[in-house]
Amino acid sequence: MKKIVIGLFAILANSSLAMAEDAGCEAFRWPVTREQALFAAASATPSGATLAVGAAADLALVPVEKAGFEVPPERAPASGTFGAVATVEVPPEGAIQISLSGEAWIDVIQDGNAVKSAGYSGVKTCPGIRKSVRFKLAAGPATVQFSGAKKADLKVAVLAPE
Repeated sequence: MKKIVIGLFAILANSSLAMAEDAGCEAFRWPVTREQALFAAASATPSGATLAVGAAADLALVPVEKAGFEVPPERAPASGTFGAVATVEVPPEGAIQISLSGEAWIDVIQDGNAVKSAGYSGVKTCPGIRKSVRFKLAAGPATVQFSGAKKADLKVAVLAPE
């Protein structure tokens, strides 16, 4: 009898874990299905490139000491982590949403000043996507700084918020 109870408990635990993983992406404050689709086809992109709104990139990161940040990151990156700098042309609406496949800090710089985020959502149980951050900016060029990543690559999607 004890083996049956343990077996049933194991089955229930595995089922609950699988359901939690499936529901993990639903825990975001806004949908991330566009990012998931874009990440699957993201092309390799070096640090320093321009990120297109409506697309994703598989961004190659460099050691943070070599990233060439325009301004120091708001959250000081730990040594041994990775970072990158990219540019983006902000659309006339002025709102962008930057989503990442892994953990990293995002700073957006416009006119030499760091811009505070307008919204944040992060989930550790969504396969392939870790966080999504929204910014309200002026139309025109902006610099996006990524820092504190533990791995040397990061998928990044830049979208207009839904």
